[in-house]
Amino acid sequence: MSFSGKVKDELIGKMPPSRHCQLAELAGLFHSCGQIGVSAEGTVSVGFSTEKEPIVRKGFTLLKKTFNIVGEFNEKEASFMEFLTKIGNPEEPVNPLLIKNSCCQRAFLRGFFLGCGSVSDPAKTYHLEFVCPGEEPAAQVVALLKDFDIDAKTTERRKSVVVYVKEGESIVELFGVMEATGALMEMENARILKEVNNTVNRRVNCEMSNIRKIVGASSRQVEDIKYIRDNYGLEKLPESLRQMAAVRIENPESPLGELGELLDPPVGKSGVNHRLRRLGEMADRLRETGSI
Repeated sequence: MSFSGKVKDELIGKMPPSRHCQLAELAGLFHSCGQIGVSAEGTVSVGFSTEKEPIVRKGFTLLKKTFNIVGEFNEKEASFMEFLTKIGNPEEPVNPLLIKNSCCQRAFLRGFFLGCGSVSDPAKTYHLEFVCPGEEPAAQVVALLKDFDIDAKTTERRKSVVVYVKEGESIVELFGVMEATGALMEMENARILKEVNNTVNRRVNCEMSNIRKIVGASSRQVEDIKYIRDNYGLEKLPESLRQMAAVRIENPESPLGELGELLDPPVGKSGVNHRLRRLGEMADRLRETGSI
């Protein structure tokens, strides 16, 4: 099962205890995937357009709990009129009175995510989105998310407006808002693992870069010393440089600190670096002018 499917399964199991929150979650579900159909005989049917059967069952459970209806009724029945008055047209923004309380806002977002939301596997990328039926519902969702300090953006996709969240921390916050605690923990674990891997990779890359620099510098130093040896003669160099040249050739892979300990008397890294730099300058002059 996909991560998005696991999140929805967890949310399906959350049933608000109070009627006002049940109404808010029903509104979120109905305004994201709800449908109303009227037959020639005047029978009205209410449904939910989703491939996930448990979401449909939750929608009808909410209908039963809040309006005591099971999906079909006469369009003039009081329950239908109350339903239309409270829940409203699924293609329009939800009535603000239904989501004026923080608990109801949480319930609404939970229902809305069940109807039109999805989230990527956090081990791969961070992306959560709501595919809204229009600009006004999308703006309402963005405003609700902002109330919980969650930054969301919008983009158009075919005939829909997509509200999306890309930051891992914001997605974790939204899971907390919707009470998807299991998904929250899994997301946090994935974030921690990814951060550890990124840290290890950065350190490895840094070490590899340092090794390449050391190897490159050592190769140039050995090449310069051999050029001086073959075209000028190491025996003509001052004792300190002659000893430095011999130690470097014998230890081409050793770092500067180890080279300094092999000298007699030992010198520090700065002293080793200074002598190798002088040898390099001599090699350059010898290449250019034929003499040191």
